[in-house]
Amino acid sequence: QVQLVESGGGLVQAGGSLRLSCAASGSISSINAMSWYRQAPGKQRDIVATITSSGSTNYKDSVKGRFTISRDNAKNTVYLQMNGLKPEDTAVYYCVAFRRGIGNWGQGTQVTVSS
Repeated sequence: QVQLVESGGGLVQAGGSLRLSCAASGSISSINAMSWYRQAPGKQRDIVATITSSGSTNYKDSVKGRFTISRDNAKNTVYLQMNGLKPEDTAVYYCVAFRRGIGNWGQGTQVTVSS
């Protein structure tokens, strides 16, 4: 099992920045990839960004150029740097660790962007 704790959410004005953190513990050596998902009110949960164990990254089209996913292996932590935030980025953001195709989810952190 992998335990995930997200932090860094909050309220920010449009155009502002936030950095989300996801600290992992437990069976972290078996993690293949980590992702950030988000879910806005009344909408389905969508993948935002992924970083693999080899360091490859992928992004949702609408956040490319604004969001950056990175990791600090020494701290077992994955980050999501979010710049140029827009009201449509408002959502609960979840960190997910994938092991053998199975995702372990964090509890989520709220990001609210005011116009």
